[in-house]
Amino acid sequence: MPKRKILIIDDEPGSIEAFRIILKDDYEILSTNSAAEGLRIIARDDVQLVLLDIVMPEMDGIEVLRKIRERDNSLTVIMVTATKSIKTAVEAMKLGAFDYLSKPFEVNEAKLIVSKAMQSRALLQELEYLRAELKQRYGIGNIIGKSKAIKEVFQTLNKVAPTKSTVLITGESGTGKELIAQAIHFTSPRKDKPIVVVQCAAIPETLMESELFGHEKGSFTDATSRKLGKFELADEGTLFLDEIGEMSPAVQAKILRALEEQEITRVGGTKLVSVDIRLIAATNLDLKKAVAEGTFRKDLYYRINVVPIALAPLRERKEDIALLANYFLDKHGKEINPKVKEISLEALEALTNYSWPGNIRELENIIERILTLTSRSRVLPEDLPRDIREPGSQDTAAGSVASEGLPLSEAVERLEKEMILKAIEKTSGMLSETAKQLGVTRRVLSYKMESLGIKGKNSTKL
Repeated sequence: MPKRKILIIDDEPGSIEAFRIILKDDYEILSTNSAAEGLRIIARDDVQLVLLDIVMPEMDGIEVLRKIRERDNSLTVIMVTATKSIKTAVEAMKLGAFDYLSKPFEVNEAKLIVSKAMQSRALLQELEYLRAELKQRYGIGNIIGKSKAIKEVFQTLNKVAPTKSTVLITGESGTGKELIAQAIHFTSPRKDKPIVVVQCAAIPETLMESELFGHEKGSFTDATSRKLGKFELADEGTLFLDEIGEMSPAVQAKILRALEEQEITRVGGTKLVSVDIRLIAATNLDLKKAVAEGTFRKDLYYRINVVPIALAPLRERKEDIALLANYFLDKHGKEINPKVKEISLEALEALTNYSWPGNIRELENIIERILTLTSRSRVLPEDLPRDIREPGSQDTAAGSVASEGLPLSEAVERLEKEMILKAIEKTSGMLSETAKQLGVTRRVLSYKMESLGIKGKNSTKL
């Protein structure tokens, strides 16, 4: 493996030789006593670090540092000076120098600072790689579809992503609301800052305020240290509140204040903390109805509904199903079962005719299941679950209820109960998965089960 290159720019031959002796075993050393020549070497060579003397006759090190920054803002530079001028060192640090060494320097100190600088550069390169991977994975180009509904979403995304506008994404569970939020973030000017995701339905109400706004040490029994909340963690980036409709009115009021004032107060604290976040919210509930019923604040609704994006359920995007199925086959096939190369036309037709109550998430799970279980190289209709390959089998419950001639309210209750029991059985009692399959949140499912007298995993009979 080739050694990493260090360039020494110093008008004192003794200083260059001292660095060479200290560092030659671990690095390839380039050197020059000319500032102009040093800039030419940086332009043509793959240099990882520069040891730059501050006091030179031709051009001082501060000016050289400025020229380096104009060409390459990522190159690591350590300043070297015979004077211990704090003012000069501070100026160099403001211009982006990693650190500085004072002559005469100690061998161990020089080695340590160079080693730390190289480690820092490696971490920054890794961070840049990860950012590039995230942008590629979650960019708008990763949203699959050709339907009219998804094309309209593309148009809105391209317009709203570069702005600071708050976005409200609506749609059934499994329609890809988080993917849309990620695409907005990674196409926005905030793409190099964090996107912090909060699954509102998964956080107990008693912990929600602490999760969002943080807390001070001693603010409650388990608060053994200060904790930063999601608003602070998302500072200068994006905060994505998924299932915002599940929040209590008290927390809604605090979110509204944080958005309007751009500042928060940690639980147990008195200090106001400024935050700069872009908010993206999502819900599978009808927030207009929730406002009318008094369970969601009207002022918060209008504050978050600046740019609405409505995601159509998969059953209304029939032309996208085959594209998505093949995308998931390629995405998961290499890891799970490389033998599977394609989906037959008959299987694609069956997938297209299915109603997909769990939307895109359900389709992805089905493709993963097929890849895990099949031994063929081509997906056939017999590889599909029964309710997909036999159209209408999923409607048996509705048909049986309708044939009984029950009053509408009783029929709806009976049908809901049958669907929930069937989903519980299908997911082996995993209520989180049951909720996903039914297209509701875990909290809504629990409420429905309680109101319908369904006791849980073992209740598989009416």
